[in-house]
Amino acid sequence: MIEKDFVTEGLRRTRIDEYLEKELERAGYGGMDVQITPLGTMVVVYAERPGMVIGRGGKNVRTITNTLKDEFGLDNPQIEVKEVDVPELNPKIMAYKISNMLQRGMHFRRVAYSTIRRIMGAGAQGVEITISGKIRGSRSAVAKFVEGYIKKCGEPSIRFVEEGFATVKLKPGVLGIYVRIMPPETVLPDSVEILPSTVTIVENGEVVEEEEIDIESEEIIEDDIIEEVEDLDELEEVVEEESAEEVENDDYPEIGRASCRERV
Repeated sequence: MIEKDFVTEGLRRTRIDEYLEKELERAGYGGMDVQITPLGTMVVVYAERPGMVIGRGGKNVRTITNTLKDEFGLDNPQIEVKEVDVPELNPKIMAYKISNMLQRGMHFRRVAYSTIRRIMGAGAQGVEITISGKIRGSRSAVAKFVEGYIKKCGEPSIRFVEEGFATVKLKPGVLGIYVRIMPPETVLPDSVEILPSTVTIVENGEVVEEEEIDIESEEIIEDDIIEEVEDLDELEEVVEEESAEEVENDDYPEIGRASCRERV
């Protein structure tokens, strides 16, 4: 049955992913992709340090290839290693780094906030880090840290949000680290792009020229006009005050002379 084959293939891919994650943990394993080709099975491995995946003289690659062929039943497996361009945008790598920092004894809040700053600094639209387990004491708890904009549900959360998971064993127990990242190049279905407004010049029923209106220059001109109006208001207030003083001096000349003497 097709459903049975689908489930079997999915289970085999999950087992291969777990095996590669265990074997290439120190190399910064960032995920894998299996592609069926006429010549065999192409396994693309993403890692932060490809040299450790290949090994000296290709020893590690040959060992992994034989394991995939014998234990997992892949037909003529061929491994291709690709370097992760930006490790901070790979949730698997960041989850593994969080587990390493927690294992060294760092506080979970400090680890989470420092990781969020690194991920957002790399250009991510949003990030969510969840640490669950005995993080505060003998009772289990869940700590969630969110920054930026990230989809929680629906088809966009499945298509656009990348996920990574890791575990770390500490004295109180095992902690689970769950990282979700929305990449910077993600374009959501509800995103709106504002195009620059244009002015079309028509002569004799034919379009002669289309000019784009620079919104920034218009805003600058409006700001200049507002500043000029404010300056004029200030000048009017000064003139009104001077005229009021002149009227007072005309009505009370003795007071005006006395004030002039005091000023002198």
